Amino acid sequence: MPHNLSTKKPYLPKAGHRSWAPRGAPVTGEHRADIMPAEKRSKLMSRIKGKNTGPERVLFTALEQRGVFFAKHVKELPGQPDIVIHRAKLAVFLDGDFWHGWRFPLWQHKLSEKWRKKIAATRERDQRNFRVLRRFGWKVLRIWEHQIERSPEDCVTRIVRAREERLFELLKRD
Repeated sequence: MPHNLSTKKPYLPKAGHRSWAPRGAPVTGEHRADIMPAEKRSKLMSRIKGKNTGPERVLFTALEQRGVFFAKHVKELPGQPDIVIHRAKLAVFLDGDFWHGWRFPLWQHKLSEKWRKKIAATRERDQRNFRVLRRFGWKVLRIWEHQIERSPEDCVTRIVRAREERLFELLKRD
């Protein structure tokens, strides 16, 4: 179901890791043991999709409506960017707040060692992929899940603006 970008709903933050203390302050609390058995947790986590998630579909539809040509989940590029605009050499990553560790240093202490290591490794891998892409002349744009939820139109505008700037840069070089 396409997201209607013209009706702007008030942004209501989800419960959980985003309802935090003031910017830059650590989140209070400590790690609590998982309340689910490992088998049930594993089954639940396996149902979380990595591609064509709700936030991705919202932006894909909005970009298509704006007439932007792009490729999805390009396997040939490091990190398999969610949106790739080849002509502009623009790679866009649409990252989940939890899985990719938005403001991770502020809430990592609330996780078990297993999850802390997993998310830290994801963050390191992301940075490595971004560096490789930049080294090969790509512009890398990262958009967080909460940004899409708050204002998909702002995210689309950011992508379109980055595409235009890159096309202008590349044209100037030639």
